Amino acid sequence: MSTSTISPHHDHNRCIADALTAAQQVCQQKGARMTSLREQVLRLIWSSHQPLGAYKIMEMLAQQSTRHIAPPTVYRALEFLLDNRLIHRINSLNAFIGCTHPDSRHATNFLICNHCGIAIEFSHKNLQQNLINAAEKAGFSADTHSIEISGTCTSCKAEPNP
Repeated sequence: MSTSTISPHHDHNRCIADALTAAQQVCQQKGARMTSLREQVLRLIWSSHQPLGAYKIMEMLAQQSTRHIAPPTVYRALEFLLDNRLIHRINSLNAFIGCTHPDSRHATNFLICNHCGIAIEFSHKNLQQNLINAAEKAGFSADTHSIEISGTCTSCKAEPNP
C-alpha cells in the first residue's frame, strides 16, 4: 500500500515546490499553458493537505490580490488542473486536493481525517484490481472510481482528545 502521511517535520515549502515543478513538466509534455492564475490556484491547493472548496480558494485569492477574480475564472482554473490531473476532486467534501502522482493515470482514493481535515491520497494495486474485476463481473466497464475513507489520522490519534 502506498500512502503519504504528514509528519510533524514535513517541509511544506518543498512539497509545494515539487508539486509546481511536476505541474510544469506535465503541462510542457501536454503542450498545456500554466497561467499565473492556474499556478496560484495550484499553489493554494497545495498550501495545506486539507482539501479546499472553490469558494475558499476564491477567498484566499481575494486576500492575495487587489483585483476581483470572478467565480467562473476560478472554476476554469480548477477545471484545467483537474483535466491535466494536477489535482483531484474529493466528492464527499466538494473540495480539491493536489495530486501526488500527476504523471500517471490512477484511481483517486483518499483517507480523510474527521478531526484535522487532512486528506491523504493512497493507492493499493490489489484493491484497484478487485474493483475492476467486480465491475467486469457485473458486466460494467468502469472508466474511473474514487474511494473516500473517513476516520482519524495518526497525528490525531496520538493527541489526548482528538
